[in-house]
Amino acid sequence: MRIAATGTTHAPAVERVPEPAAADAAAPAAVSTSAASVPRQSDVLQPALAALRAMPEIDHAKVAELRDALARGEVRFDAARLAGLIQRFHGGRS
Repeated sequence: MRIAATGTTHAPAVERVPEPAAADAAAPAAVSTSAASVPRQSDVLQPALAALRAMPEIDHAKVAELRDALARGEVRFDAARLAGLIQRFHGGRS
């Protein structure tokens, strides 16, 4: 399954460091070096995004296997239960 981009973007989470007091004027270099060692969120997510892009959009063999199992009655399908779960997931009370 492939998830397409919807055109919305999210800004990465950024932690703000408070400005040092006048007495701490010699300390800013230490703050900047520790921040440089933290990987950016986009760098961390790149392997996952590459793996997602490499996946096929639809696993046709799996779809055929499930369709055939449903037709043979090997897999029970309860449409009312599925509808209730979808409604509950999206904020319904049932």
